[in-house]
Amino acid sequence: MTDPGELDRGTRPGTADPVKALLHRHRDLCERAVDPLEIAAGLEAHGITDRTAARFRHRDVFSLAEELYARVPGHGETPRPAPEPTPPRRGAGRTVRLLLPLLPGALCAASVIALRHTGGRTRLYAAAVGVLAVTLALRAVLRRGPLGTRGSVPPRSATASRTWWLTGYALLGDGLLGAAISGGPDGLPNGTPQGHWPLTVAPVLALTLSCAPAAWTAHLFTARARRRLGSSRGLEDFAASVRPLLSGTVALYLAALAALLAASSALLEEPFALAETLTLGALLFLARLLTAHGFTHAPKVMLTITAATQAAALASVFAGRLPGCAPLAAPVETLTAWDAAALPALTCGGAALILLIHTFRTLTRASAHTPPEPPR
Repeated sequence: MTDPGELDRGTRPGTADPVKALLHRHRDLCERAVDPLEIAAGLEAHGITDRTAARFRHRDVFSLAEELYARVPGHGETPRPAPEPTPPRRGAGRTVRLLLPLLPGALCAASVIALRHTGGRTRLYAAAVGVLAVTLALRAVLRRGPLGTRGSVPPRSATASRTWWLTGYALLGDGLLGAAISGGPDGLPNGTPQGHWPLTVAPVLALTLSCAPAAWTAHLFTARARRRLGSSRGLEDFAASVRPLLSGTVALYLAALAALLAASSALLEEPFALAETLTLGALLFLARLLTAHGFTHAPKVMLTITAATQAAALASVFAGRLPGCAPLAAPVETLTAWDAAALPALTCGGAALILLIHTFRTLTRASAHTPPEPPR
């Protein structure tokens, strides 16, 4: 971020032409921009606010960006028409965007059916094939479409291992924790809720099915935010118009997830684990929404902390069985005395709340919605 002191030294009002000095400092941005809006978002990303624009005798960053755009050779003499909206994808491209997010949920549902109708070694093979198929489908969804990474973010996100841990805990964690507190487990999971190590399938099925509403709501948010960027006349104006849009996006996804969980729980005859599923879904959705816009640090940190906390809680219960180490398990046993789901609900809920605050501070900025820079 640009130091305001550096701006003052090169562009204070006493300078003969402060806008020219600013243009020289950000020449690459101004020459590459296809319209003033892209310059405005770039200036904001470098720390220039509406208050800074007042030093250049402009009411806001958008007005300053218009002058910078006009001063670039080839822009001001023959104004470049605004880029036409990208035509809707047709054929295979549009089909991929609409139908690919449905694939993880469909494969997960097929895997659940296979687990319910097989036994012994066949069930083990069905579980392995199902996990592999869902993994590949999720990987495809996270590489293409609204949930795909942008800009310089690598296609293979560093948060993948944390995401799989949290999903695995939703499937096996509560059963393992409950068995460990009661002195077990006495055997390995057998793929059913009645085993020594019970599985909770409904939350995982609902989460995979929710990939479709997650992708569709993310696309809706991105498209409408970019439209607001074109109609706004200031950074604060843009942020104020995007906040309710972001709130609606998150609420719409959580409502869809709750409906899918209700249906999954009813069909599988499992408890309605609303709190832990919604908090986990919110955490994963917000993390992916930030990552898709190029912000990877906060999602990585919060997912790591959440996964580490859950792992430490499980380890403390087993460590409490050692001689003289019973106090290690006391906090987790007290927390889960009412319900084993309290641990994932609190850990995921706290992390999701922090990410939600960060999302409102980050994705309401104009610079979060500019197209990624082309490779050089």
